[in-house]
Amino acid sequence: MDLGLQGKNVLVLASSKGLGKAVAKAYADSGANVMITSRNVTNAKTAAEELAKTAEGKIDYLPCDVTHKEDVKRLVEETAARLGGIDVLVNNAGGPPPGTFESVTEEEWAKGYDLTLMSTVRAIKHALPYLKQSKGKIITITSASMKEPIDGLLLSNVYRMGIVGLSKTLAKEFAPYGVLINTVGPGRINTDRLKALDEARAEKTGEPIEQIKETVEASIPLGRYGDPEEFAKTILFLGSDLNTYVTGQMFVVDGGMTNAY
Repeated sequence: MDLGLQGKNVLVLASSKGLGKAVAKAYADSGANVMITSRNVTNAKTAAEELAKTAEGKIDYLPCDVTHKEDVKRLVEETAARLGGIDVLVNNAGGPPPGTFESVTEEEWAKGYDLTLMSTVRAIKHALPYLKQSKGKIITITSASMKEPIDGLLLSNVYRMGIVGLSKTLAKEFAPYGVLINTVGPGRINTDRLKALDEARAEKTGEPIEQIKETVEASIPLGRYGDPEEFAKTILFLGSDLNTYVTGQMFVVDGGMTNAY
């Protein structure tokens, strides 16, 4: 099936590993030109070289710390210059640290704000002129916490909902330009982030990490953690030419784990 991505230009934030890398690979293998980004330029270069082995389009890379507004502005402008515009923007950032209301410090609140919410705001702001020209797509990777709060992830619970509010608002503002915007939240997808959360829980409870994984998987209707490649398929569809009418929506890719509507 032709996704209409041949020659399209895609910017994926935080894409040297995990979900971001899986999404970048999905677009690259579908013929798009893809910009890989990471705070660590070596990681970005390594990921770009790996993806280039199977990519049909051009693969490039740039360093970017999404918590720094100057970095985000430079990234968007240089991506547009190198690739020849931007057709798809995929917002992504590593999740803020776990914690409860009593344990999270004011400094962590501020860092989480820049990392999770403002990185998305800034990327959209700078990419909008290019997306208006291409009638492009915006997809923001959030978390299943946008549907149902997750215990111990206060910062994620709060700021992911801010992204949902942003996307719902911008869907109407951007519709006259033909720009579509959606959010997609992963459930238990097998990434380094998930392993770190499982390890933190194991350390806190004293349970073996294997037991924690087994318990969580038992609560997932499909009975297992998801693969990053499975998650990436939803992002791929929303940014492709197959999506012509879906905007302002929030999707959860979680194997049926989330109980909320």
